Amino acid sequence: MTTINNTSMQGSAVSAGATTAKSGASDNSLASQIKQVMQQITKVTKQLADLASSDMSVEDKKKQQETLQTQLKMLQAQLAQLQRQQAQEAEEKARQQAMKNQQKVEGVNHPSDDHQVDIYI
Repeated sequence: MTTINNTSMQGSAVSAGATTAKSGASDNSLASQIKQVMQQITKVTKQLADLASSDMSVEDKKKQQETLQTQLKMLQAQLAQLQRQQAQEAEEKARQQAMKNQQKVEGVNHPSDDHQVDIYI
C-alpha cells in the first residue's frame, strides 16, 4: 500500500510540474523541462515493468498499474505540450528573423531611407 501512496504523491508532483511547465518562458528552460519530463517517463516506465515481478497481491498490482499508466499518460501529454510550445517559439523566432532580413534588403527595387528619390510634379 505504501507504493500506491508514493506514486499518488508523484502524480501530484507531476501536476505541479505541469503548472510550472506552462509558465516557462525561455527556450533553455523548455529544453530542461522536456529533459525532466522524459526522465520521469523513463522512471515510470521502469516502475511499470518492475511491477510484474513484485510480490504484491493481484488487486494491489492492478491498482498500481492503473496509477502508473495514468501517470504515464499525463507525462506524455505534458511532453507533447512542451514540444509544441518549443516548436511555436522556434517558428516565431524564425519568422522574426525572416522579417528582420527582409527589412535589411536594399537596392533598386527595395528603397531605404538613404536611397530614395523624391519626384514632384
